[in-house]
Amino acid sequence: MDPSLAAQGFSAMGSEARLEVLRVLVRAGEAGLTVGEIRDRTGIAASTLAHHLKFLAAADVVAQEKAGRSTICRANFTHLERLAGFILSECCQDADAGLAGRVANDG
Repeated sequence: MDPSLAAQGFSAMGSEARLEVLRVLVRAGEAGLTVGEIRDRTGIAASTLAHHLKFLAAADVVAQEKAGRSTICRANFTHLERLAGFILSECCQDADAGLAGRVANDG
């Protein structure tokens, strides 16, 4: 994953309100929620919620789809998994080297 794309995704989650919206959508699963349902579950004012959803959608962590007069919002699980993979891809790679360095210095 391109680091700038990853940074955009993580930045979108960098607000407490946007993180709350995303967590509500993750809990809702693939079915997603209407904007009104998100508002009811989070208590975020409609105009503020629209701003947060726009930010999350621009970062591709939320997908939006028109359904009649409603907008259905869904967590983009594929992209969220890529973000998790990006941040965890190098997990613990230096841990063994650090341990070896400490053992050599203690010797």
